Amino acid sequence: MLVELSVVEQRYQAVLAVIRDGVPVVEVASRFGVSRQAVHRWLRWYEDQGLAGLADRSHRPPRCSHQMDPEVEVWILETRRRNPDWGPRRLVHEATKASLEPVPSRSGIYRALQRAGLIDPQARRRRDRRFKRWERGGAMELWQMDVVGGVLLADGTQCKVLTGIDDHSRFIVCAGVMTKATSRAVCSHFAAAMRAHGVPQEILTDNGKVFTGRFGLKDTEVLFDRICRENGIDHLLTAPRSPTTTGKIERFHRTLRSEFLTGRSFADLETAQAALDAWVTSYNTERPHQALAMATPADRFIPIAADRHADTSAVGTERSSEEWISRKITTNGIISVAWQEINCGKHRAGRRVDIHMQGPVMQIFDGEELIKTVLRENEKEVRKKHAARAS
Repeated sequence: MLVELSVVEQRYQAVLAVIRDGVPVVEVASRFGVSRQAVHRWLRWYEDQGLAGLADRSHRPPRCSHQMDPEVEVWILETRRRNPDWGPRRLVHEATKASLEPVPSRSGIYRALQRAGLIDPQARRRRDRRFKRWERGGAMELWQMDVVGGVLLADGTQCKVLTGIDDHSRFIVCAGVMTKATSRAVCSHFAAAMRAHGVPQEILTDNGKVFTGRFGLKDTEVLFDRICRENGIDHLLTAPRSPTTTGKIERFHRTLRSEFLTGRSFADLETAQAALDAWVTSYNTERPHQALAMATPADRFIPIAADRHADTSAVGTERSSEEWISRKITTNGIISVAWQEINCGKHRAGRRVDIHMQGPVMQIFDGEELIKTVLRENEKEVRKKHAARAS
């Protein structure tokens, strides 16, 4: 009659064969169909724990070398809860600063966030390979500038912000709040940025009317273009409907909305500007940037010393001196200065323009827009009707 022996009984017989009967280990291993190492292991278990030591045990290792320490995982989840915008790369950087041991890897952090349900697969967008990344070689070589909305005041006013970023360092050179994005307001913040940081070699903007008049009915020089010209700045324009060309400033706008503007309103313009200035200072000096290998923008913003200073006289020019006069455009688009007729366009009929008399040259402004520059045809006396507005 055959009797089925349990695993423990078979191992016990093998141990007895060696201990009691003196059978060689090699022969016992062959008889039971196992390796010599297995027989030696059974002997060691029997010697340490007796018959109970021959029972089956878990094959799970005592520890997993790639399993995250529970304390580290708790730190990751709590840090992510307090900073929902931080991804695995930022969390690795913060873990290093916090001297966690061991510092978790990016993939380990991603898996921890995924286990906790903090990863939205739909939110991840792969970069379009058609887009080519580019960056200038040094600070102050190129600024990208744009206007963004979203600043809400307590009285319901929606304000705009002129933003400017240094292409090489991602340093925010300009963040000026204004109630309306007029040419005067935009250029005032632009001039303040140049006085604070210096004059860049080039500026890249879109084709907004506050930046350029090249795509209007007539190619005219607006105040922004004038400031660029007077400071020797090359003003570059993006192609129409090409926001990726100014990708760095557009990406900054995304951060500005998510980390500063969302869900906030301000008592007045001055309060909004003060809060934005504090946030921009933190952005420039404390917030690590992934594109800079987790360095801060201030670490890379090292302007090259220059002997030229910003010329912002165009912004501060008052139209009340003897060099300025005013005329009203007639129904056929004509103004007259010292009996010299100048065509300003019928579409401007009824508007009042300011003329800057500079010797033989006359510059004609409609508000902030320089619409024409002409030479005087005679030396006759000019009737002094002074301009009433400041440029």
